[in-house]
Amino acid sequence: MLRRSSVTAVLCCAVLALACSSGGEAAHDGPREGGAAAGTADERFWVDPESPAARQVAEWEAEGRTDDAGVLRRIADRPLAHWAPGEEDPGAWAREVTEAATARETTAVLVAYNIPHRDCGQYSQGGARDEAAYAGWIDALAGGIGDAHAVVVLEPDAVPHIVDGCTAPMYVEDRLATLGDAVDRLKRQPHTRVYLDAGNPAWIADPARIADPLRRAGVARADGFALNVANFQTLSDNTAYGHVLSELLDGAHFVIDTSRNGNGPYDGGEESWCNPPDRALGTPPTADTGDALTDALLWIKRPGESDGECRGGPAAGEWWPEYALELARGGGGG
Repeated sequence: MLRRSSVTAVLCCAVLALACSSGGEAAHDGPREGGAAAGTADERFWVDPESPAARQVAEWEAEGRTDDAGVLRRIADRPLAHWAPGEEDPGAWAREVTEAATARETTAVLVAYNIPHRDCGQYSQGGARDEAAYAGWIDALAGGIGDAHAVVVLEPDAVPHIVDGCTAPMYVEDRLATLGDAVDRLKRQPHTRVYLDAGNPAWIADPARIADPLRRAGVARADGFALNVANFQTLSDNTAYGHVLSELLDGAHFVIDTSRNGNGPYDGGEESWCNPPDRALGTPPTADTGDALTDALLWIKRPGESDGECRGGPAAGEWWPEYALELARGGGGG
């Protein structure tokens, strides 16, 4: 995934004051457009006992690497998002994940990442062959979720890539319509909340540039937008940015990916978003955010899974235990 962080977002004092002014307000509850209720501060997210991190912990414990295994538990014992498979029918997969979460009385966090022309042919290229195939894929995903409680982060990169010009102009209108249809289909599920990806403060530095594309992609019919997916921008910068963007979107709520932002962004020049060194885990996943507009802090990018074939990493999305250990050793994660 393209996660540009070479530009530092500069937010004025008034913006920061706006972001801080709502801290500590009551947790969000009650229905939103589409029927599903927002989460509450005591909502719990599902911890997968068979995640790559959990399996790595078991392997290292069996090998006697108990110190490393203990450090890696900072990832293994946390709720992580699950990225739906794009190469197959996701219905059975979604059913398995959400049923496991339901059995623990928790909420599953899912990511839909299969839009046609995904990632502009870069590290995470791929996606459904066309809009019709994508609609069928989303329908299967929604059907697999069923009545379970789930949060779906919808299509990382898809809208920001329209704004930064990476997506070819010939695809823009179809993409926006496809995203809107996906929002509508997912929101037919009674307990599914949907957040459209909106990039991060260093990627689309001016929130006004992304507000209209988000509106055209159906954000008003979703539960809000997602920030910092797979990136490293600080919680404070994301919160401030989210408040400004929310004001442009009639008070839309948002979620923030805090999986790897414990040390903030890497000042390493080109591709500073891709497997940067010396990073750390961020605030653990929680719905108790202390901010009235921030519905949850989530680990959407699974710490330890590669951003792509850069800095010695494997293909995008593949488990990389050495990098996972480096992140966990960096601190954070509670």
